[in-house]
Order: sequence, then C-alpha cells, then structure tokens
Amino acid sequence: MLKVLTIAGSDCSGGAGIQADIKTMTSLGAYAMSAVTALTAQNTTGVYGILESDPEFLSLQLDCIFRDIFPDAVKIGMVSNRELIGVIAGKLREYGAKNIVVDPVMVSTSGSSLLDDGAAASLIKELMPLADMVTPNIPEAEKLTGIRICSKADMEEAAKAISRMIPGWVLLKGGHLRESADDLLCRKDGLIWINGKRIDNSNTHGTGCTLSSAIAVGLANGMSVEESTILAKEYVAGALGTGLDLGKGSGPLNHCFNIGRDLRTGTY
Repeated sequence: MLKVLTIAGSDCSGGAGIQADIKTMTSLGAYAMSAVTALTAQNTTGVYGILESDPEFLSLQLDCIFRDIFPDAVKIGMVSNRELIGVIAGKLREYGAKNIVVDPVMVSTSGSSLLDDGAAASLIKELMPLADMVTPNIPEAEKLTGIRICSKADMEEAAKAISRMIPGWVLLKGGHLRESADDLLCRKDGLIWINGKRIDNSNTHGTGCTLSSAIAVGLANGMSVEESTILAKEYVAGALGTGLDLGKGSGPLNHCFNIGRDLRTGTY
C-alpha cells in the first residue's frame, strides 16, 4: 500500500489541515500518516486560535514516522513559525524524503493569517527548495513574489518568478481568478496550463489542502507531475460537485465521495 505523510496543522472542524489530508489520502487508496505542526480552533467562519507544536515534539513525531513506516510521499501544509520550518527541513534532508509537495499555507479560506512574521522567508529559503512541487494559490503567489495577479498573463509572470527560487515544479492555482479555474504548472520557465471547470459551490474550505494531498498520492503512485495534477483537480472537482453544504461559512468538501475508486483505471 502507498504510504503518504502529511505535516500540517489540525482543523478541529474537519474541513482543512490534517483532517482533509487524511480523508483525501484514504479516499485515493493511500495509507495516511500525520505529524501535527499546530492545533487550531477553527470552523467554517474563521480561525479563532492556534496552539503551535513544540519543535522538539514535532521532531520526535517525524523520527517515529520515518524510522518505522517510511512514506512514499510527503505533503507539507501549515507551518506557522521558522523554528518548526527548520525542524521539518532538517528531518526531510536527514531521512532523504521523496516526492515532497509543499503547500505554502499563509492565509485560511476565511482570511485568517496562519504564518507569523519572518516565517515566510524561512519557508522560501529552507523548505521550498526541497520540494518536488510547490502549490501556491494566487494570494500566496502575490506574497511570495510581490506581483499583483489579475490575469493569466500575470499568473505566468508570477509562476516563472517562483520557479527561479526553487529547483522543483510550481503549481500556481487559478481558482481566485474570475475568468477561469485553470491552473499553471511551471518549471524553469516551461509552462503547462491544466484546464479546469469552475464548480458552482461556495463551500471551498480546505480545497488547497485537498489538492496538494491528492497530488502527493499521485506522485507516490509513480505518476508524473502533470498526471498527478490532473488526478488531483478531478478529485477536487468531484468533492466540490456533490454540493455538500455544512456550517455557517465556507463549508468543507465531500472528501469521501469516491472511496474505492482505482487511481489509474477510474473504476470501483
């Protein structure tokens, strides 16, 4: 069985963070493991509190995972301070982790900041260079590059700028654009547009976590970056398309809509 690790924060309401990651990985046929970077008190209306993991305890979690059930891929989500980023980067290098997907979570769907001052620089310097893929959305790409993104041409400029920071792939997600739901893959100025259909559903809590986790499962399964991205977009579209409507704000996806589906054949 494929083994995939998520290193991220906990969402007590179950729509994002490690809860969304574990549901996604399980739905796509992988054995999911988690190292918790923070506990959050949040729901569909916002984030009301963050309790960060102790760096030594996060280090111990990672040792326990890598020394026993070595993951075939690693997805990294919310990491709120530079000390935790340093721990993760050190352990990934120590154990020779592979198929690393970094989702540079900076702001929640509800608009709450999830990264303290100075952590963004550590993310760029220490963690992103280790990634096979980095998956910023448009607001995150704007923070990383300082480029205002209002069009697909702006997306191309920003993706190229991020690709020059790292050796791996950039997946710049276009969901915040009104004109399309297309995403952009970029590596060293080579561009691949991945077309997507906009789903009429305002309940998008945890879409970024879900997409990056699905990509990690694809990479663990030996799929190419492009194949993994297409798989992930199809999965997110399916989870949105069921029209789940929970909570008073931006609700969660239906992560379990396709449990039992074969990853490559699409059959059950």
